[in-house]
Amino acid sequence: MRDPLDLDPDGARLPIKVDTATNGEFFPLPLTRAQKRANALAHRRVGEAARRVGMGRRMFLKSACGAAATLLALDEANAARGGRFAIPAEARWEPAAADAALAGGEVVIDMQTHCVDPAGAWAKGADGERWARTLTQIFGQRLRCSGGPFDCYSAEQLVKDVFLDSDTDAAVVSALWGAPESNPTPPDYAARARDIVAAAGGRKRLLIHGGVLPNAPGQIEFMDVLAKQHRVDAWKLYPQWGPAGTGFHMDDPRFGIPVLERARALGVTVVCAHRGLPLPFLDAAYSHPGDIARVARLFPDLTFLCFHSGFEPGYVEGPYDPGNQRGVDRFVRAARDAGFRPNQGNLYAELGSVWRHYMSKPDQAAHLMGKLLATFGEERICWGTDSVWYGSPQDQIQAFRAFEITPEFQERFGYPALTRTAKAKILGLNAARIHAIDTGALRRADGGDAIDRLRADYCAAPNPSFATYGPKTRREMLRHLAAGGVP
Repeated sequence: MRDPLDLDPDGARLPIKVDTATNGEFFPLPLTRAQKRANALAHRRVGEAARRVGMGRRMFLKSACGAAATLLALDEANAARGGRFAIPAEARWEPAAADAALAGGEVVIDMQTHCVDPAGAWAKGADGERWARTLTQIFGQRLRCSGGPFDCYSAEQLVKDVFLDSDTDAAVVSALWGAPESNPTPPDYAARARDIVAAAGGRKRLLIHGGVLPNAPGQIEFMDVLAKQHRVDAWKLYPQWGPAGTGFHMDDPRFGIPVLERARALGVTVVCAHRGLPLPFLDAAYSHPGDIARVARLFPDLTFLCFHSGFEPGYVEGPYDPGNQRGVDRFVRAARDAGFRPNQGNLYAELGSVWRHYMSKPDQAAHLMGKLLATFGEERICWGTDSVWYGSPQDQIQAFRAFEITPEFQERFGYPALTRTAKAKILGLNAARIHAIDTGALRRADGGDAIDRLRADYCAAPNPSFATYGPKTRREMLRHLAAGGVP
């Protein structure tokens, strides 16, 4: 059955995805009236522009003009004062104008992507049956998977969505929660995914972050295996989760501190933690981002990334309020209270899911980015998208490239401008510094690596689906949770 949120009258999806899909960690939220109005307006504007250039709708939607027309409709529908997409009106029908606004030449490094092993040991037995049933019920029909129920989340799918259908140059496969025997992305599969996209000549196209659940038996000791056997590039923590339903704080002397001490001893000194974004039916107290700021001060020789930046789905982001204990303000206050200053220190904000959630709400997006820029600076914010749950991240990249904080909001709230230089740092240069990635090698013009060759072939006949894969309704989310959940 056609989903009116996704498809136009001819059955084609918009290239900028404004829908209710989640990453499986929060319940789908209804679209606002402005978002619904923007989708309807975008379909109309796309049709007008396609007729003007004499192009079929489906082909037009694959072009940069299709993305420009959709983003311009977002601006038109919202009449925002603080955030806008700096795209000229003629970009709807002039490819050169659309490319100038959306193409960008910066390196893009995605610090949070996900894939699932379709045939791992975790997928067998009762747990595997629950996962299979969940993914089939929630995602299988929409994705029209040609193989098994997990193939849509494989490393191969990640290659298409992230490396072929977007401008991403390098990405991180970030761990999901779950003990080794039941983890949908076990470290050996993440390592195989890295091998699938391994670049000729040693380029770093895919990195892996090893999951550590220190409140589960044997996990701290398992860090040695992750570092020495699987050669993880960083650690990923889910402090809200626990085997008995109780999480931990990152500065907890029983669970949190030993992880960081072991990370230091093993020489893998980047630590990423899921902070904010409360997980359904788990104690939200353990999702508060205050602890990551505290431990960043305690361990100045480690680098800390706050995944999701304290994001709280559905919360309306506004000007910073130091007394507020909701949304991104919690992380902002924690960082400021800990003494962090813009462009200094070892604490970073990360944009996975949070940018996608707010990019279709321009004023809230302006407050989000303004607060992060004012607190952390353009050198301490990292790009992340939570793909493949949201399909290809290209729409997130294009929206970010075109977005700007208006002079009005800069003056009223003291927000820095989101300049082209700042965007280049956020989209890739900051991650390159953290992970010692040679950005020149990623863009080497000597014949390219396997991904470059794939891209060249694919660009001759691109076939983006513009689909999102995560749960879109409360019923889908409840099925998903009842069957074990996809983090």
